[in-house]
Amino acid sequence: MPATSRPSGRRTFALLASAAGLATAAALASALPADAHSGSGHGHQHPSRFQDVQLLSFNDLHGNLEPPSGSSGRVTETEADGTTRTIDAGGVEYLATHLREAREGHPYSVTAAGGDMVGASPLISGLFHDEPTVEALNKLDLDVTTVGNHEFDEGAKELARLQNGGCHPTDGCYTDKRFKGADFPYLAANVLDDKTGKPILKPYWVWQKKDVRIGFIGVTLEGTPGIVSADGVKGLAFKDEVETINKYAKVLQRQGVQSIVALVHEGGFPSSSSYNYDCDSPGAGDGISGPIVDIAKNVTPAVDALVTGHTHTAYVCTVDDPAGNPRMVTSAASFGRLYTDTTLTYDRRTGDIARTAVKSANHVVTRDVAKAPDMTRLISEWNTLAAPIGNRPVGWISADVSSTGTESPMGDLIADAQFAYGKELDPETDLALMNPGGVRAGLTYAAKAGEGDGVVTYAEGFTVQPFANTVNLQNFTGAQLVQVLKEQVSGSNAAAPKILQPSANLTYTLDLTKTGADRVVTDSIRLDGKAVDPAATYRVATNSFLAGGGDGFTTLGLGTDDLVGTDDLAALAQYLTANSSAASPLTPPAANRIAIVQ
Repeated sequence: MPATSRPSGRRTFALLASAAGLATAAALASALPADAHSGSGHGHQHPSRFQDVQLLSFNDLHGNLEPPSGSSGRVTETEADGTTRTIDAGGVEYLATHLREAREGHPYSVTAAGGDMVGASPLISGLFHDEPTVEALNKLDLDVTTVGNHEFDEGAKELARLQNGGCHPTDGCYTDKRFKGADFPYLAANVLDDKTGKPILKPYWVWQKKDVRIGFIGVTLEGTPGIVSADGVKGLAFKDEVETINKYAKVLQRQGVQSIVALVHEGGFPSSSSYNYDCDSPGAGDGISGPIVDIAKNVTPAVDALVTGHTHTAYVCTVDDPAGNPRMVTSAASFGRLYTDTTLTYDRRTGDIARTAVKSANHVVTRDVAKAPDMTRLISEWNTLAAPIGNRPVGWISADVSSTGTESPMGDLIADAQFAYGKELDPETDLALMNPGGVRAGLTYAAKAGEGDGVVTYAEGFTVQPFANTVNLQNFTGAQLVQVLKEQVSGSNAAAPKILQPSANLTYTLDLTKTGADRVVTDSIRLDGKAVDPAATYRVATNSFLAGGGDGFTTLGLGTDDLVGTDDLAALAQYLTANSSAASPLTPPAANRIAIVQ
């Protein structure tokens, strides 16, 4: 195994003795027999009191079966001398090899995931409603995962199909084999059916090998309805993460399960982007912020570790539980670039994890190992089915169309495409707005797979817009339109602004020296060069996610005279085809519609 795949140090911690009578690290060490960490205890008549259990975990795969490209396929490592370097990482062919090698010599090993295994997936998976990813996860021997927000992109019924199997209700079967569904349980403890008040899937699951039992509770972020289309969460209620975990921890304890791991699709933000950053420096949890910190501080001490996700960041931290004792909180970035290897020392006498002995580290899924042949075959089979659709040219560009920046050329291009489509659907359409989180990638000028420089294929367009949202038209007053723009930087978006990408005919000034809603300079807003009339009615094109009030844009959920059109990828492909050719490629937008003052 190359040195880059295993950092030199593993995060460990020791608990001090508490008034409640917890053993000190020294006391625990003296209690451990010589074979305490010898695996299954071979060579002795009886198993030892303490048994190491290997917990392998990852999160936010998003259907990335093939090695992700660009920065999405790299991780940053800080070396011993303080310098940093990037390492190419990811791809399930390599992830399978790394996980299988990591399991060697560990008879007690369980693999768990932190949600968003599917959704916003590349063409090879997304085109087939993520059946290929579920098949890959089965081959990876995933034992259990929580749901993430993206598991609801196509609604609860489709999530149930991924769990239980069966052909897609609209598209049918893609091969001559019936899709069998996930071999592993999806957990959704805090996602309730509005009618029954019960979880839509299992709230918890217990892994057991011989006399060792560990319970897993799975939750997604309570704010899922704000970042998923309204149709995807229709009829569902999302409850508080902490309250839910604490509730089911008690349920597990009543069943005699004392060792508990929470799988939480919510995350944090470490102070460094390096995957091996010490986020316990100078003190426990000092180097991490974000929602997961408050969750970790309030989840019952009965839970022994938290596997998290959602923020696509990498960390292995200890955050004190409500009793003041450190507890491991981990995340393995995204797209299969990392996996976390955590050792949980199980005490057979108490049935609980001896948290004095927990250790954990993130490891890089390097691409210098042998590819797993079964994964190579799976990818090849699905690529063969996808190729006729994915390789079809839909347009031409004169240069890269970037998806980065407060206002991005790619975001503007999508807005222009939706505006043009909206005008075809209803000539009264006045403008279009695109949410930045829906722009999943840019377009690259350099040829891919030999299609020629500047050619945009359907597969590349799919990578940019994989959500299958529809383009919706709605009416708003001018006052509501101004309020929408202010919601970019106020309310739930005040701390982390979400700047909508506008069609070419909408301009305004964003003054970042101000705070809250005042950052949008009202007097600067111009539509077709004219001030917006608060009393007038404007027809606005958005995707269905925004039309449902997603991303904190509650006013966009109040539109009237809703007209639903085609899917957003079709609108983009249509626009590229109509406005470009090999002889006259499309020039990327200049991204100058929003004047930014800093």
